[in-house]
Amino acid sequence: MPSVHPLPTQAAPLFTTARLAVRRWQADDLAMLYTVYADPEAVRWVGDGQPITQAECERWLVVTANNYARRGYGMWAVTSRDSAEVLGFAGLVHPGGQAEPEVKYALRRACWGQGFASELLPALLRHGAQAHGLRQIIATVDPDNLASQRVLRKAGAVPGACREEDDGSRTLVFTWTAPSGVIPPAPAPVEPGWRGR
Repeated sequence: MPSVHPLPTQAAPLFTTARLAVRRWQADDLAMLYTVYADPEAVRWVGDGQPITQAECERWLVVTANNYARRGYGMWAVTSRDSAEVLGFAGLVHPGGQAEPEVKYALRRACWGQGFASELLPALLRHGAQAHGLRQIIATVDPDNLASQRVLRKAGAVPGACREEDDGSRTLVFTWTAPSGVIPPAPAPVEPGWRGR
């Protein structure tokens, strides 16, 4: 059975933008995680489009803590720089064990239409390259989700081919490649309590 790594009780920002601060998940993010991912409209374009259960949220906290320990990254909380209020969640994941890191995000419905996704995505992708040495990051999007496609294009991701999913649906794959000037720094010391592998 895999070991379980604890989530921090308080996490410092990993990176910031003009209005946002992005940090690791904390144990007390559970309620907001459920609020975002149990909203049928908010998750319409996420995964299979089905709302998540409370138990699935609890398991996701464990999976994310283990991802931090294993890779140094995973899903993160997107907060307001001014108030530290959680606006949504975003991060870099490897769904189903896929080789390529994939960017994912979902914001509370009350935060839609304010340009947060367009502000977040370029900074998140750059952080993936600078902090974790990720040279290419993909994003998968429903061909009908034009809003997310616009956000990805603005962030510098390029659309590729559609792929067929197991359920017969089609997914458009975008690829972001780190600009040549984005050079990863030397590895940072491992944060106490987060043993990398």
